[in-house]
Amino acid sequence: MVRRASNPLIVLTSLAVTVTMVLLVAWQWAVAETTIDPVPAIAAPADPTVELTTPLMSFRRAPGVLSRSLNTTQFRIQLATLLDRVGSGSCASVAVDGAVVSAKNDGLPVIPASNMKLVVAATALEVLGPSYTFRTSVFGDVDATGAVTGDLALLGGGDPLLTTDDWLANNTQTYRAVNTTRLETLADAVVAAGVTRVNGRVLGDASRYDDEYFHPSWDPALHGLEAGPIDALMVNDSWLGNSFNSSRDVAADPALRTAEVFTQLLRERGVPVGQGSAVGVSEFGTEIAGIDSQPMSAIVQEMLLTSDDNTAEVLVKEMGSQSGSGGSTAAGLEVVLDTLAGWNMPLIGVSLVDGSGLSRDNLVTCSLLVSILHRGSPNDALGAGLPVAGATGTLIEEFLGTPVAGRLQAKTGSLTDVKALAGYLPVDGGDTIEFAVILNEPGAKEPDVYRRVWDALAVSLVTYPSSATSDQLAPR
Repeated sequence: MVRRASNPLIVLTSLAVTVTMVLLVAWQWAVAETTIDPVPAIAAPADPTVELTTPLMSFRRAPGVLSRSLNTTQFRIQLATLLDRVGSGSCASVAVDGAVVSAKNDGLPVIPASNMKLVVAATALEVLGPSYTFRTSVFGDVDATGAVTGDLALLGGGDPLLTTDDWLANNTQTYRAVNTTRLETLADAVVAAGVTRVNGRVLGDASRYDDEYFHPSWDPALHGLEAGPIDALMVNDSWLGNSFNSSRDVAADPALRTAEVFTQLLRERGVPVGQGSAVGVSEFGTEIAGIDSQPMSAIVQEMLLTSDDNTAEVLVKEMGSQSGSGGSTAAGLEVVLDTLAGWNMPLIGVSLVDGSGLSRDNLVTCSLLVSILHRGSPNDALGAGLPVAGATGTLIEEFLGTPVAGRLQAKTGSLTDVKALAGYLPVDGGDTIEFAVILNEPGAKEPDVYRRVWDALAVSLVTYPSSATSDQLAPR
């Protein structure tokens, strides 16, 4: 009988794997027996001319996989307390670099509240792009004397952060707008263009979007107090003054209010307006002046940091407008769903109704949110825009004095009987934890209810990694 010769590659591979596992066990034992870090810190980038000595078939060639294998078992045990505090109508999911470690009801459709803004932020950055800007323009026919012979058209481009200095200085919002666009700058530009007077009207044109100022699913008690009226031309969130106490303090027509404010700014600069302010669809013509918003990355940051409902609704309408289907919420949400489907996101049971999350008809899953987060990162426009625990935005008073303060980046969400938190925790060794916890239960938004869950989340997250990190296991 002829004996088949052994394959030397297979033998060498098996030997390399065996030796690697023996060395790994010995290394783990050595780490446990000493308090001295066996891996010196690298003060400077490695010399690229130095060849690595790690064998080609060594497990060190896949440090991330090996690190997670060593750490996730203990991490799963630590997460048990968190999952025990998540009720049957709520959901939770925790992943490391996209690989789910532990979850409870992660495919259950739940009301997300303002965690809906994570969905809008991710898709707007994709569809519109991080450098996209909103432009507010002024059009009119100017004669040789600098007079606008007819109406001066103020064309709204959808900028959700168009503001005036006095409003920014004096309004009483809990979280003040950032990354704003000064309407005064546009008025200055009109003067600089040589306009000396307006014989007609300042005509506010908001035709870029539909005239659905408030989403029909919203509780009327939220109108103006939480969001709206929404339009393609609005200044100062459509507020009438510098303080805010009730829905009576917002404009009935955002475009008309903006035209009135702009008329006053022109008059303050010595440019008389003969026939006051009005709204309508302009005939365009020659652009006299224009002003661009900050880029989409900054707009998204403002929305996530302050949980700005108006900005979220505008981003949805803008996606609809750019798709060619019209500047409506319905058109924009079709774009959002198509984008999510193109990313192969889990969409079973998902229902998107508005952009802000004020509607109780919105339904998402923890699985969807964690998948969206994994597609981004703590350092890109999505992650960098999130509030930081104990430091910024809607998390400034949360997780104070805990190990995740200054590290955890997450979007909050609150409605009656709803409390949500989803985001990132970058950890030692280069890994990233993605998490989503959405409570749908009686009293969920009360601190004594949600904080017991958030505390369990914080305590468990900081236990990872409990063993070797990806950096420590990387090829040498």
